[in-house]
Amino acid sequence: MTDLSSFLRRILAVDAVTCTAAGALMAFGAGVLAPITGLPQPLLLWAGVILFPVAALMAVLSRRATAPTALVWLVILGNAGWVAASIAVLFLTQPTALGTAFVVAQAAAVAVLTVLEWRAATTRPSFAAA
Repeated sequence: MTDLSSFLRRILAVDAVTCTAAGALMAFGAGVLAPITGLPQPLLLWAGVILFPVAALMAVLSRRATAPTALVWLVILGNAGWVAASIAVLFLTQPTALGTAFVVAQAAAVAVLTVLEWRAATTRPSFAAA
């Protein structure tokens, strides 16, 4: 079990909200986004759908004082995998300039959250005298 600091819980909550928003945008807007981004509609749809259970996991973890260590690392490594997959998408598809900006922006946001979660999960609390 891992003790979740208030900082880690806040980052997980932000991650849950952004996952939900991105998932809704991609899943429900895939038909509109595909032509203007140059990204395949099924890719947008299923990437969006996948984000809903991920967001639910993050939301649950954000409300707990402790959590199984494996679940915390699943979130961190899953985010790192999302960033890597986003980079692969740029090389495996033919996005428009807007599509490239969309992929890069969301990958950058996820990368920042990943680093913050990693730092919060690996930093030991200090026991400074009060």
